[in-house]
Amino acid sequence: MTEDLRYPIGKYIEQPFSEEILQEWLLDIETLPRQIEYAVVNLDEAQLDTPYREGGWTVKQLVHHVADSHMNAYIRFKLGLTEDNPMVKAYDENEWAKMADTEIVPINVSITLLYALHRRWSTVLSSIQGDQWNRKVYHSEHKREMTLWFLLGMYAWHSRHHTAHITRLRDRMNWW
Repeated sequence: MTEDLRYPIGKYIEQPFSEEILQEWLLDIETLPRQIEYAVVNLDEAQLDTPYREGGWTVKQLVHHVADSHMNAYIRFKLGLTEDNPMVKAYDENEWAKMADTEIVPINVSITLLYALHRRWSTVLSSIQGDQWNRKVYHSEHKREMTLWFLLGMYAWHSRHHTAHITRLRDRMNWW
């Protein structure tokens, strides 16, 4: 059986709340900047411009995408904690991946941004208590409510998902 390069760790599967899973997901969010930094260490420009799969984003686009996505996630959590069922807007990830900042700005800028962002985001996440995980946002693209617990799991998965895109590419190409 061949690996599905689009989903190297599988698709996100919602999990019921547990303290054990909470701690695992909080760690995923906290450590994502280090994981991404390690995944791209010593890659040259040609390697950064290599798609992780045919028709997929380049490593450079992946790194910038994670920063874009997690900035949106941080705002979504803050909205969800401070407003009653706010609508969170979708954005066109593919169009964002083609923008000048993704093409021109070195990935170390997004990695630095991720360190700062995840420090603040982890602090917010660690302060969420009990029933606050059941607070909801309404996602404009999916046309449904999502709990903060669901979002935490999705972004923990997202962290591991895109890191695996890079590390599995490195494995296949023997770039270690």
